[in-house]
Amino acid sequence: MFDSHASRYDDWYFRNRIIAENEIKLLKSFGTTTNSIEIGVGTGFFASSLGIEYGIDPSINMLKIAKNRGVEVIRAFGEYLPLRNECFSRVYLIIALCFVDNPRDILREIHRVLKSDGDVIICIVPRNSSWGQYYIEKARKGHPIYSQAHFYTVDEVLRIASEIGMNLIEIKATLSFEPRDEPRYEEPHKYRGYEGFVCLRLMK
Repeated sequence: MFDSHASRYDDWYFRNRIIAENEIKLLKSFGTTTNSIEIGVGTGFFASSLGIEYGIDPSINMLKIAKNRGVEVIRAFGEYLPLRNECFSRVYLIIALCFVDNPRDILREIHRVLKSDGDVIICIVPRNSSWGQYYIEKARKGHPIYSQAHFYTVDEVLRIASEIGMNLIEIKATLSFEPRDEPRYEEPHKYRGYEGFVCLRLMK
């Protein structure tokens, strides 16, 4: 599906620039680290903005765009990472969990490749937020990308991560305005329970 819509997917970030910049600002608030990888790197928009060195994705057309942005790409599925144990200091999973068949499988793999003191940044559009409901409605109307997504709540992600042995450090959020509101710039803040873009930092 992403091979067929790689350009359309990438265009979203430029058509919705304020939203995208809010999301990048939130991710940057966690600080940067070397020896990092993004699972589900897509077109490399986030990776190239954050200085993430490596990216994994199954879509060859998405990876071509990411490579042109300077990301070292690997074609693979997040559920079967072709990586040795404990090899990365930080793993990013940004709006990718909703597109995998089994979230436990991908989180187990992330846990495996993280160093003992490593962390993972998981960003989602919560299902129970107005943004989640907005995209679910688009899916019902046949949107080619959102119709393939399964959105999760923050509590559901925390439960799965806890089962695998990941410990929550902090939760931050942005997009406190409604999907149909005029977009505005805002600072990252502590999750309040209703925002449209939420990032969880967990440690192994």
